[in-house]
Amino acid sequence: MRIGIGYDSHRLVAGRKLILGGVDIPSDKGLIGHSDADVLCHAIIDALLGAQGLGDIGNHFPDSDPRWKDASSIELLRETVSRAQQNGFSISWVDSVLILEKPRIAPYIKSMKENISNTGIPAERISIKAKTNEGMGCIGRGEGVAAYAVCTLRST
Repeated sequence: MRIGIGYDSHRLVAGRKLILGGVDIPSDKGLIGHSDADVLCHAIIDALLGAQGLGDIGNHFPDSDPRWKDASSIELLRETVSRAQQNGFSISWVDSVLILEKPRIAPYIKSMKENISNTGIPAERISIKAKTNEGMGCIGRGEGVAAYAVCTLRST
């Protein structure tokens, strides 16, 4: 069994969509990044890559490569899941936490799980939680969003 941990954060800005877990969430601000800046998918990607000893998202989908400009992070996750399977691993569990002040995420978690499960991770093996930062720091001031993910992989 292998265990991986992932983390990502992006700034919130006006004029961008807020995409989390592949869901377009109504908001007056969205995340800025080279791709769609989906911090949840990015954290899961990093966890999956880490569990395989393959580095991080920047090694595989660098922001210096124009192929990944405005890329769907769900598609990047799909490719990462496929790589794990090709490398002889099945995904046993993904546990994740989104940290942001607003908007409230609970109504969107089911859709996020569905989107993520469409990448090849069974829905019953995905946990997504949402927390605020209780008004503290840059996340608490509504300047950004962060996500953590942990995964376990089993050799097939």
